[in-house]
This record gives sequence, C-alpha cells and structure tokens, in this order.
Amino acid sequence: MAKSEVGSRQSSGIQSLDAALRVLSSVVEFREPVTLSDLARKCQMPPSKVHRYLSSFLTAGLISQTGRSGKYLLGPGALQLGLAAIGRHDFVNYAADGLAELCADTGMTALLSVWGNGGATVVRWERAESPTVTSMGLGTTLPLLNSASGRAFLAWAPAAATKAARDAELRRVKKNPSIAPDLTPTASGIDELVRKTKSQGYASVEGKFIPGLVAIAAPVLDWQSEAQAVVTLIGTDPEAVQPGSKPVRQLIAFCKEKSVVSSLSKTSTSRKV
Repeated sequence: MAKSEVGSRQSSGIQSLDAALRVLSSVVEFREPVTLSDLARKCQMPPSKVHRYLSSFLTAGLISQTGRSGKYLLGPGALQLGLAAIGRHDFVNYAADGLAELCADTGMTALLSVWGNGGATVVRWERAESPTVTSMGLGTTLPLLNSASGRAFLAWAPAAATKAARDAELRRVKKNPSIAPDLTPTASGIDELVRKTKSQGYASVEGKFIPGLVAIAAPVLDWQSEAQAVVTLIGTDPEAVQPGSKPVRQLIAFCKEKSVVSSLSKTSTSRKV
C-alpha cells in the first residue's frame, strides 16, 4: 500500500474520532436528554452521520436513550469514566503548574491554598522578584472573612465546609469590626460579600489583613463549580486589585484555565468537524 494512501486513511481515522467526540461532547453540553435533530444541528452534521456515532456509543454504554421519546443522554459508561477521572485528578499539582509564570507575569507574589481543617491553608508559594515583606509561608492558615484567599473559599467552597469557620469569624468580627471594615458583621452582610465576590469573579482585600499589602484571589473549580483550591496574588499596589486591572485579568484567566469545568467546555467547543 502506498504511503500516501496509508497517510490518507490515518488522517481519515483521526477526523472520524474528532467528529465522534464532538457528538459526545455535545450531548454533555445539553445537560438534558436531546433529540437526534437537535444534536445534529448542534454538531453541524447530517442526522444520519450523528446517528451512526450514537449507535456506537450506545453499544459502548457511553450513551443511553430515554423511553418513548428516544432522546439521548449520557449512559453508565460515561459515568464510570467521569468517576475515574475525578478520582485521579490532582487539583493541587495541576493548579501549581504555571504558578511561577503567573508570579513573573504579574510581578506579584503568588500562593496556592486548599481548604483544610483549620481553614484556607497555604500549600504552594512563589515569591515575586521584589518580594513582599510578610510572615506568611507554607502551612499558614488564612482567615475566612478578612483575607482574599478566605473570601474566595467563602464564595466558592461548599457552604457546609466553611460554616464552622464562618460562624466563628462572624462572632470575632462583631467584637472587633475594624479587622474587616468593608464587611457588615451580619449574616446578610456575609451573603452580600459572597454575591459581590461571585459577580466580579474574584475576591480582594486592600491592606486590611496585613497593613500595606493588597491581595486578590480566584478559585480553581471542580466539576460541581466548587473550589478545590484558590490562587492568590499579593502585592503593594492598590491599583492591582481594582476590577479590570491586568493582574485581575491574568489571575481570572489562569484559574479558569486550571478549572476542570473550563477545561471540559474548552475541549468540547474546540473540536471541529
């Protein structure tokens, strides 16, 4: 067989796989049972072609069909793949990859934290070329209500996980409001902080936790859009934490890149037939 013919068949096989994966990803995007015609329109393929791919996925258990309507949805095989991926995904190391570059690009100290028994706990640390003077380091536990890292977990971590810290710190802030002067020390005040944080996509503090330092923090999200880790940038320039600033844009983009929900969406939309 001529090399050109072999190359042609190999290329054709890869294109077919890309098309098949596009169909499967489109089923995921609908988030509910979908008809063949709607799926074909989404994939920009003839229905007959989409049906052939779906037949293979049905045999493999990756796709199922509902009763009378015959609509398509993810099958038990897809669930097994998803659970296996969840069990093997290392959020911390994946998020830590590129932390040094983020630090260099922004000129700010970067740290990565996870939610531990004591709260937001620093597990990675990259100091800027002009390091900020702070006693924080690996293993430091940051407060929930008056640190950027803590506020990011407050907004995006499961409420049950942060409830104890939230209640304890609310009592502390009520006794000493000066430690979080931008926060109304009530349950509704915390709810407003969470709403604001989520709407702008990041949390921030301006010299309140550590005098002279500012910080911004954004979450690395899992399949349930909950924070598995938080990336924080620390510096001295108040302009760096303002909405739309270059560090804010870079931080949000970095965390979206490291978030699983973003990766799945990007994969499904990047494939072309």
